[in-house]
Amino acid sequence: MIVVHHLENSRSQRILWLLEQLGAPYRIEHYKRDPVTMLAPPELKAVHPLGKSPVITEGETVVAESGAIIEYLVERHGQGRLRPPEGTPERLRYNFWLHFAEGSAMPPLLMKLVADSIESRSPWIVRPVAAGIARKMKTLLVTPNLERQLAFMESELGGRPWFAGEEFSGADIQMSFPLEAAAARGGLDARYPKLQEFLGRIHARPAWRRAIEKGGPYRLMG
Repeated sequence: MIVVHHLENSRSQRILWLLEQLGAPYRIEHYKRDPVTMLAPPELKAVHPLGKSPVITEGETVVAESGAIIEYLVERHGQGRLRPPEGTPERLRYNFWLHFAEGSAMPPLLMKLVADSIESRSPWIVRPVAAGIARKMKTLLVTPNLERQLAFMESELGGRPWFAGEEFSGADIQMSFPLEAAAARGGLDARYPKLQEFLGRIHARPAWRRAIEKGGPYRLMG
């Protein structure tokens, strides 16, 4: 039995969605964030040394990191679904987006989250200086990077409905989290109609809705 060690409001939500898409049997172990730090609880370290989510177990096998989990589950339980055939242009795009999501899309979003937090939550005595540094970092580095990436993703969906091609795949599941984060706090707005349409289509999928029902309330921190 697959066990998803599911942290609330986290990347592990898309692993529940993947399993619902595959129709694979699984069980959820729920974990709450620390109400002060918003970090994962220490109990997750008993599952994996990094103490983070998502992580799954299947028998003696432990797999962490969203991309690795998606590859493992599609390989083991996909029966040819949710992954384009080997040697095709679609497979190359699939691999690209599977890695782009965390390797390129998420870092500037995390930087913006940190900069926003510094700007609004620094101690009052240092806030003017700290906020000025945070704003400059966003202006010079974070915002241009986010806008360039969103424009690139928008253009990629201009000629196909899904990130790998004509068929929905695990790459779309992987890309859901950075796009949801961008919509919540990263500038994904009406300037990017294809990306907004993508989010609307995935949120309408029955498997996505079932995953939300089983995983619990899902709200990205912003």
